[in-house]
Amino acid sequence: MQAELRAFFDVHEQEGSYPGGIHLEMTGQNVTECIGGSKAVTFDDLSDRYHTQCDPRLNASQSLELAFAIADRLRKKRNRAWNNLISRVVA
Repeated sequence: MQAELRAFFDVHEQEGSYPGGIHLEMTGQNVTECIGGSKAVTFDDLSDRYHTQCDPRLNASQSLELAFAIADRLRKKRNRAWNNLISRVVA
């Protein structure tokens, strides 16, 4: 998910467009429906607690990690834009 998120923002940044939003399926339950995250859910772990009959969901820790990654990316973009604006005003 992290790589997909980075690619999503990278494409928008390269094209000069703005992402309109991100839709994620998530739950507070301790599911193993998506691989990755700091608790390292692997492909082999998926069957342990795969409960959904529809779209796979991020578990609580994966959701928080992704939320912080999104916030960090947006903060860095805002800071770059602010620094560019200040450098033009000062120049």
